[in-house]
Amino acid sequence: MAVSSVPTPLPFSERALPKTLCLFDVDETLSKARQHATPEMLSLLAQLRKKCAIGFVGGSDLKKIREQISAPDGTADATDIFDYGFAENGLIAFRMGKALASQSFIGWLGEEKYKKMVKFCLRYISELDIPIMRGTFIEFRNGMINISPIGRNASIEERNTFEAYDKQHKIRPKFVQALKDNFGDYGLTFSIGGQISFDVFPCGWDKTFALSHVEKDGWEEIHFFGDKTYEGGNDYEIFSDPRTIGHTVEGPSHTMQLLKEIFSL
Repeated sequence: MAVSSVPTPLPFSERALPKTLCLFDVDETLSKARQHATPEMLSLLAQLRKKCAIGFVGGSDLKKIREQISAPDGTADATDIFDYGFAENGLIAFRMGKALASQSFIGWLGEEKYKKMVKFCLRYISELDIPIMRGTFIEFRNGMINISPIGRNASIEERNTFEAYDKQHKIRPKFVQALKDNFGDYGLTFSIGGQISFDVFPCGWDKTFALSHVEKDGWEEIHFFGDKTYEGGNDYEIFSDPRTIGHTVEGPSHTMQLLKEIFSL
């Protein structure tokens, strides 16, 4: 990554709204799913950062998030553009560009339980009858696993096709229910997000985990913007948390509209 071209941000106390923090989901909030945020979005976020603190809270791993919301010319990393950065729901965390303590899913669950669940998932996927299958059906991350019936190697067009098919045939909700029926005693949360997959992580390791990293800074208002804010969606817990003011968005353009209205940008 090149040297950051982002101007040194003002201390929180010197911003126009020194006690306000805005947190954002990534897919379908800051950018289209697995696509790069537009220059207009990044410019608006830079304006917002002059007024208050900003942070991203994504379920994906840090590499994928960086591909989506870093400067497209490589001059600034996502962790430079935002005051806080939370990948994998906050299990991987940054504050002012510096890494905070991380957590391990496999360390929490244990290898034997993990293997039993993964074998079940692979058998389940092998018996699915869906129009398209690609590759990387189970992706192991530091703080969770991500399961995709179609496979994470699907193209953008294939993702869009599967999303429409899933809305009709409930492939992901049925898969989640099967896991709950078979592994309900594991203490896990199964959370549908994005277009093609769902996350599996310990209860309490949802996006509210990120709030534990920001509480010490004493925010009086924490706004959260996300698209999967319905029950079962991966934004639901942080959206409905009493510590946040939740905003449901219908895509990046709607996020920009709300920011302009709420913060007079």
